Formats: sequence, C-alpha cells, structure tokens
Amino acid sequence: MFLRLVCAFFLPPLAVFLTTGLSLAFVINIILTLIGYLPGIIHAFWIVSKEAENS
Repeated sequence: MFLRLVCAFFLPPLAVFLTTGLSLAFVINIILTLIGYLPGIIHAFWIVSKEAENS
C-alpha cells in the first residue's frame, strides 16, 4: 500500500496499473496525467485508497 501511494505521487499511471492492471481506470489516469499532472495524482490516490478499502 505504501509503495503504491509513493508511486501515485511520482508516477500516477504506474500506481493505478499496479492496483487495477490494464483497465479503464488506468487509461483514464493516463489521460488525466497528460492533461495535468495534479488531476492524475488525485485520481491515482483515489484508486489506490478505494482498493485498500475493498481488500
């Protein structure tokens, strides 16, 4: 979990990929990161946190 949160800050798509694999969330995160780095970080934190709640 900690590693994914660190990745979410530095490489948001990597954190989402490690959490969900090749999924729609991964594609959305790539788009958000390309549009603006901050939206990609927020989305990655949200995906990683949501997955931590479910497990």
